[in-house]
Amino acid sequence: MEAQLASERLLGLESEISERARVEIAGIEVFDRLRGAIGRKIEVKLRSGTQVSGTLSHVGRETLVLDEGRHQWLVPVTAALTYQGLGRHVLPGQSKVSQRLGLASALRMLARDRAELAVHLLEPVREERTMRGVIDRVGKDHFDLAMMLPGEVRRAGNVVSVATVPFQSLAALRSLRGRDT
Repeated sequence: MEAQLASERLLGLESEISERARVEIAGIEVFDRLRGAIGRKIEVKLRSGTQVSGTLSHVGRETLVLDEGRHQWLVPVTAALTYQGLGRHVLPGQSKVSQRLGLASALRMLARDRAELAVHLLEPVREERTMRGVIDRVGKDHFDLAMMLPGEVRRAGNVVSVATVPFQSLAALRSLRGRDT
């Protein structure tokens, strides 16, 4: 009788532990999992169908950054369809400053640096289109991309056209450095 009572208590304890674990897991957000994967190589499948991979180096409120050799990918979290390689590690919370910095802040930094970028767009037919250029200006929900001929630097006389890109059309940005594009 005593063994049966001890067995029931053990079963109740195991049930309580399982329920607490389910409740704890239910409170975990994907951002917590992403922050826990910083420094790991992950793959991100974009809504366009493109798959990008690299070492996760930054997770912001609206973006994440992947390091891929000499290049970096800036991916809006709204463009991500799935993540592979996150693992189970969780890192909750973010600083107040990090929470305020969104996609527009990241784009303004790229505009300030005059970085040459490959801009991957989502199109209504779910096909991806890529444009190359330098971000000129960043608004609240869009940015202007000055496009030049390959190998040209950003100068007024070298700009072939300027495209205005709504944030909602952005699949990802890839840094272009040197001749390795």
